Amino acid sequence: MMSSQILVSRPYFDTRVAAQNGSQPLVTNPETAVKENVYAGTSAGLATAGYRSAKYTPEEWLANNSALLNRSVADRDHAERICTESKALKAETDAGTLRTQTVGTKHLGSRLQDIHSWRSELEQLIERLIAETDLLTASRRRLEKALDATEIPFAIATDNLTCRERRFGPDLVEDQVEEELLKEVELIRSIQALLKKTLDQTVNQIRLNREVKQTLELDWSDKQHAYSLDDQCGRFNNRSTDTQRHPSSAVLQEQVCDEEVWRKFTRDNLRLAEREEVASQALRRLIERVLQETSEDLRAQCAAVDQAFNQRCMELSQAKTQLELHLAQILEQIGAQERNISYLQQAVYDKEAPLRVAQSRLHYRTFRPNMEQCRDQPQLSLLGEVSELNSTVSALQQQLYEARKSLSDLEESRLSLEKDISCKTNSLLIDREKCMRHRTRYPSVTVLSGFIRQSLPVACNVCICSVFCSAVVMSILWFLKKIFLGKFLNYT
Repeated sequence: MMSSQILVSRPYFDTRVAAQNGSQPLVTNPETAVKENVYAGTSAGLATAGYRSAKYTPEEWLANNSALLNRSVADRDHAERICTESKALKAETDAGTLRTQTVGTKHLGSRLQDIHSWRSELEQLIERLIAETDLLTASRRRLEKALDATEIPFAIATDNLTCRERRFGPDLVEDQVEEELLKEVELIRSIQALLKKTLDQTVNQIRLNREVKQTLELDWSDKQHAYSLDDQCGRFNNRSTDTQRHPSSAVLQEQVCDEEVWRKFTRDNLRLAEREEVASQALRRLIERVLQETSEDLRAQCAAVDQAFNQRCMELSQAKTQLELHLAQILEQIGAQERNISYLQQAVYDKEAPLRVAQSRLHYRTFRPNMEQCRDQPQLSLLGEVSELNSTVSALQQQLYEARKSLSDLEESRLSLEKDISCKTNSLLIDREKCMRHRTRYPSVTVLSGFIRQSLPVACNVCICSVFCSAVVMSILWFLKKIFLGKFLNYT
């Protein structure tokens, strides 16, 4: 039989749950509940003691049921609210993620356009630099050819000066031809110095063009690589299989530059390349002007030298013609004087018989050659003997002496004329046959401008020596011919 004390230990109603569910608690104080059961051990409650132990009251049951219902409703509402908020959060995050990814893709596309734009400018400028460097290289080759071509005029001018030093006698004069040749040598030297200086500038500019082209190519290569990477990044999507997590990739590195510095770097490279391109174009125009002006100056000086040569050859020809004319007159006068001497000798010989011996002696002594014509003692004796003769014989002797002296003067004049003619002949051969013929090898404007390469022929020096030797031989032969001709006339 259950004791009535068990009711005292019966669990009481949880007032906190009832308060949470909004219902009034059925038992507010446990002590009150104990007091209400103080008579549980009397005979009045013994019959129902077994049915009332550990049981709730209906109010407690209702309260408990109401609490459970209220709690389930609250939990359901809280779960529905969480589901709603989760759906809203998912939709919001999906939209934000899609929007952020779309913006990132858009920025990548914009970045690709910027890279493509800068890369296109770099490509165009690189192509222009390549073309400009090729043109400048061609100009450098023209400068080298023009510099090599100046060696031909220099060799011709110096050879002309050297050959004209071989003139002799009065023709070894500092004439207009020599002045023009010296001007030509000085002009060629100054042009060679200018061409060398311009060539050095051209080589340096080609080096700068190649350096800046290399800088642009490196920048273009970097942008090409970046374009490939950004293009690959732009093609990534949520369904791509070649993506993976890189947690540390979102951390900005310290050496990463901003977009303005990136643009400034390429802009500076482009500006430097454009500046070198402009400098290269200006240098090419300078080269073209230098080549044109130097070639024109050389050809103008060549024309001046040729004109001086023609003028000098004409003067020499005129002088030689006049000398030959005077030589012919002198030869004619020598013949006449020799005949006059013979006439005087015959006149003296034809005098009176007493004078025949003396006159014969004097006549034969007059045939003594050159310096043997001296007044020795026999001559003085004969002159004394002749002085005793009449005035006619003395006049004939005096006239014979004057005729012989005149003949000697004529011979000296003839020798001087022949020597001077030989000098003029030699000078004409040097100036006309050697120098002017050599100057026909003078380069043209096309060669001096560097379009065609021309070198001095190897056989040129041999030709020079042969012409000069032939000139000397011809002069000697002509001189010997005149000497033998004069002696022949004197003999007759």
